[in-house]
Amino acid sequence: MRVRHKPWAKEKIAQYPQYVIPNPQDYAGKWGELFGNDHPLHIEVGTGKGQFIAEMARVHPKINYIGIELQQSVIVTALDKVLETDVPNVKLLHTDGADLRDFFAQGDVDRVYLNFSDPWPKNRHEKRRLTHESFLKIYEDILVDEGEIHFKTDNRGLFEYSLVSFSHYGMKLNGVWLDLHNSDYEGNIMTEYEEKFTAKGHPIYRCEVQYTK
Repeated sequence: MRVRHKPWAKEKIAQYPQYVIPNPQDYAGKWGELFGNDHPLHIEVGTGKGQFIAEMARVHPKINYIGIELQQSVIVTALDKVLETDVPNVKLLHTDGADLRDFFAQGDVDRVYLNFSDPWPKNRHEKRRLTHESFLKIYEDILVDEGEIHFKTDNRGLFEYSLVSFSHYGMKLNGVWLDLHNSDYEGNIMTEYEEKFTAKGHPIYRCEVQYTK
């Protein structure tokens, strides 16, 4: 998807360092100090426009959330959503998901959310998929023991690939939904993409997987 350039985004982001953390490497192993509590930490890799993470933070005030987004013109929209929702338990990182080890120590994170990630359908781009084994290793390195990944997509090919990737990595499948919105799953928070795809009649695929010792 083409992202509209926002030349003012950098300046606005700089005005809110309490939300878009300018020096996240300084908090590896001590995110609780920044949040001012010892609540569990959940991160969303590829947070997009921020609807999911802002609403999750509103619904679950006893959980700390960090949204990670590489594109500056997108994360500034997530910042707007966080400001609009007025949730103190959210921080944003303007960085690449491949660099997570620089910002989180082992055991910092309790759960990783992957929502509507780029499917990178061509075989030569497999390593860019956020459920490729190289990314699964990164998540494992920052998660607590037996930490979880919650994954949603409308792309059946990516979902099938991811289930195989999780299995080959030795992860435990705790739940799978092949048509989330026509299931008995409760408490779903939709992303902007999810609303769009659902309106077009696309089924939403979801799974919860867990690392094992």
